[in-house]
Formats: sequence, C-alpha cells, structure tokens
Amino acid sequence: MNQNSPDVHWWLGLCPKAPVARASLTGIGDQPEPAYEGSPDGGAGGSRMIRRGIGAALSGTKTLARNRQLLWFTLLAGLVLAGNTIGQSALLYIDRTLQTDIIGWLILNFLIEYATLFCLVFLLAGLVLSISSKKEGSVLFFVELSGAKKYLKAIFLWSFVLALAGMMLDSIFFYFPVWFPRELGFLYGFGHFNSFLFSTLSQFPFNLTPYPPTAIFTELPGYGGRTLLLGIYPGFMEALIFSAINLLLFILTPFVLPFIVLEQKTLREAVVRSFAMMKKTWVEVAACAVFLGVVVYGVFLTYLLVQAAHVMVTPPELAYLYRLTDTWFALGLLYDLVLFSVAFVVATVGGIAALDLYTSSKTGQMPKSAELSREMS
Repeated sequence: MNQNSPDVHWWLGLCPKAPVARASLTGIGDQPEPAYEGSPDGGAGGSRMIRRGIGAALSGTKTLARNRQLLWFTLLAGLVLAGNTIGQSALLYIDRTLQTDIIGWLILNFLIEYATLFCLVFLLAGLVLSISSKKEGSVLFFVELSGAKKYLKAIFLWSFVLALAGMMLDSIFFYFPVWFPRELGFLYGFGHFNSFLFSTLSQFPFNLTPYPPTAIFTELPGYGGRTLLLGIYPGFMEALIFSAINLLLFILTPFVLPFIVLEQKTLREAVVRSFAMMKKTWVEVAACAVFLGVVVYGVFLTYLLVQAAHVMVTPPELAYLYRLTDTWFALGLLYDLVLFSVAFVVATVGGIAALDLYTSSKTGQMPKSAELSREMS
C-alpha cells in the first residue's frame, strides 16, 4: 500500500462439446478414457461432494509423499514470494524517497504483481504437467517444467488477467474503508479479520508489523546503519496481502491451467470451461480449500505454545513485544520459517488436489482417498 495511508492495514481484512483429452489422476499411471463431463455421481448428495473434496486433499498429500520431486515446486514458489517481498520493499523505499504519484505507484505495483503471478502460473503449469505425466516411476518436475514453455503465450495472458484482477481487489480493499460509513463499521467483517490477524502477527513469535521499531535490529559492524532487514520487513507485510489475494484468485479459477496445458484450449475457452466446471464442483473445491485451510490454521495456533514458553522463562520486564533476547528472536524467525514452509507444502497439495478434482469431474471417478473414506463410513 501507499505509505501515505499507514492506517489502512488495520482496516483491511485481502457450445457443442469438443473431444475431451485423456488426463490421468494424481497417480502417475494411465487412466481410462473420460466417461463424461460434469460432476461425478450426478452431483447428488452434499455430504458426498464434501467427502470428494476432502478425499482430493488426502489424495494430493499421498501423491506429494510418493513424488518428492514435486517439493521443488514448493521451494521455487517460496523463492517467488521472497522476490515479491524484495520488490514490495523496493517500492516502499522508492515511494518514501521520491514521493511517487498514485499512477506511478500503481504501475510499479502492477509490474511486481504481474512478475510474481507469471512465475507462479508457470510453476503451476509445470506441476500440472508433472502430475499428469504417463511416464513410469517418479515424476521429473524440471523435465515437465521445461515442457511448459510451449504454453508461454497463454501463461503470459493469464498472468496478465490475474494481475489486473489482483490489483482491482487490492484497490477495493484499500479504498473500501473510505467509502464505508463509519456508523456501520462493525459490519465490515474483512476489516475486523484483518485487524485481528495483523494484531496477532505483531506479537511474538511473528513480530510482523508494517513499520517495526529499529530497536529489534542490530547495527551492521562498520556500516553505521540498520540491517537490510529493516527495509525488507515492511515489504513482507505487503507480500502477505498480495499472497492472500493471489490465493483467492487461484481458488476461484483452479481448472484454467489444466484446460490449457492438458487439452490445449485457448485462454478464452479455458476460462469459460473452468467456470462451467467450477459451477458443478464448487462444493468439492470449497471443501478441499477449507480442509487444507484448517490444517494450516492448526499449525498456526502452535504459536500460543511458543508464546507461553517465552512468557514462562523470560523476566517480566522483557516479556513484551520487541524486548526479545537474541535467542528468542532467532527462535521466532525459525518458527516463522517452519510455519511458512508448512503453508507452501499445503499449497502444493492444493495444486495437486485441484488437478485431482479436474480429472474426477472429467472421468466421473472419485479420488481414491474419498472412496476409502466412504467405505470406512
């Protein structure tokens, strides 16, 4: 966001049928020819749809466990977020020093968002190709990632569309508090959620605030200034906001890339078919997303244990925000690293699960994990 509005962080929450191409399930072996398009089992039974969504998440977890090379996607996606953080930090520095106008700030922000989304979409295309590969043995992620080059034009265009949508959502969340009557502020649920989230992230062990005190950083020997972390720190908050928006966009459009890279559809055809499939499988997609979100939230809540341990062994005068010893500050950074690593692994599982739901919708076959849970029930 523009530095000129620092309080915003507390308001924010972020036709005839063509022949269907053969696509495999999250397993690597060959699968039968798709029987029909549409929701399996005729879309009957809300509980069965929820079970299919959870089953897709469990099936994606098994696929990732059996094909460790897919963790390269996790690592590279994390590096993309790191690059987005550096870009946002540079933008904040430019805004502070040069006092850029709103148009210049929006253009620079769009370029950062576009570059980030292009990298993520390209990696997702490689992930889809890797999972759908019919080769025997382990998945070769980098081999399939190189094959995604054939779809660069569609990836460029789709990344551009997502970047525009992301900037529009960011602007809506940014300016909505200005339009929203203060008398009805209690109805602005996204703002309350954002306030709770960022007030939590400002505590130990996260220590994330838009403008952290310089006291938590040490001097660089012989430099006379603060570490570069002080400049990168606020950018990380901006990166989190855009990451949440990007995640929402990917959840709403999970089948666009499979249609592009597996069925060689044009971008327009892929978007239309993706929304049509999403209309039939939105319950499964929502169940899968909620299930994976609960997993991440469960890991997130472990911060209470770390926080309690810090309070128990730290003198009262030091057990407050930004009064941390070097050991506890290092422990907080380690906890943050573990938490974000888990989040990216779960995101990888979500990408695999999306392809599983795509394939089950095309073939009429439920994910194996969903079938197992149905038998157990």
